[in-house]
Amino acid sequence: MTEKYLLLNGKKFYFDEISNYSFRNSIPLNGYESKTLEFCRSWLNGVQEFPIQTSGSTGIPKTISLTRQQMEDSARRTIELLNLKKGDCTLVCLNTEYIAGMMMLVRGFLAELAMIIVEPIGNPLSLVDRDEKIDFASFVPMQLQTILQETPEALAQLNAMKGILIGGAPVTPTLQRELQSIKAPIYHTYGMTETSSHIALRRLNGPEAAEYYQVLKNITIGLDKRGCLTIKGDVTNNELLVTNDIVELLTPERFRWIGRVDNVVNTGGVKVQVEKVELAVAEAFADLTDSPRFFIASQPDELLGDKIVLIMEGKPLAPDDEKLLFDRLRGTLRKFEVPREVYYSPAFTETATGKLSRKRTMQKLGLYTE
Repeated sequence: MTEKYLLLNGKKFYFDEISNYSFRNSIPLNGYESKTLEFCRSWLNGVQEFPIQTSGSTGIPKTISLTRQQMEDSARRTIELLNLKKGDCTLVCLNTEYIAGMMMLVRGFLAELAMIIVEPIGNPLSLVDRDEKIDFASFVPMQLQTILQETPEALAQLNAMKGILIGGAPVTPTLQRELQSIKAPIYHTYGMTETSSHIALRRLNGPEAAEYYQVLKNITIGLDKRGCLTIKGDVTNNELLVTNDIVELLTPERFRWIGRVDNVVNTGGVKVQVEKVELAVAEAFADLTDSPRFFIASQPDELLGDKIVLIMEGKPLAPDDEKLLFDRLRGTLRKFEVPREVYYSPAFTETATGKLSRKRTMQKLGLYTE
């Protein structure tokens, strides 16, 4: 019988030696490899409960516990949706200390996939042989955008996949257009650590592309009094999970994501949804070849109470470009939605999962944060 193994940063580790930690004396490991193999060892040895840290992108990171059953229930849905079969190959390039990367490992173990695990860098396909056939991968938007820009020859590798997941951050209009060149189905995920990763998917490319999320089977959704999404199913241990995400419920199985309830700014008595303004900025930047990363925030204002501000990464825009940007925004946004001020940050602060940390970025700029 062929021994099962995985590849981690190009090193081969057999399941038996992972279970027994017998590799430690013979193969040097860095910190990321050790953490990844510790989770694999726990999974292979049948551990029933896993402490997992949330990413901290929207608040203070915290540690929660998920059961093995919750993670298996979640993994099976993805395996079934993408028709993953024993022996298919998956690329694991998300941080395995957090739920997105961890669940890639769980899907690999459960479906008996060949696993190629690399550290979560900007262009993970640069670490993989171009002739390697990969059937399934999951990326954050920045990774997929970097792959398409830096290694267009990797398009054939992407096209050959059964399915691609993308999550952890919004997909910009520019990236959405670029994704149309990929033949493999690409899904934007909705979920969180507390739901063992995604509970709903939105197709991003091809004729089936949609603006709404389709909830996976046996997951029940609803709305609370604030208009925020509620979730119940096996991945929540059949307990009602109340989110802070404002959604438009289209059907019992479909919803459109609007934004986070804590991202509503009351400026001059007008409630402004931050995500709406960010979409307008992204669309205004869509024609620029090198559009910077950015986000919308608020700052105290004597007259308005709070004012909308734009935080951009990198060097300040040329005066003409900045004027063009705001002319476009005034054409698409209401008066109080248009940012009143622009701040520039040399480099945004990120979480360990590669997500933008708005609060820490603003603190670094010396701006007020609640």
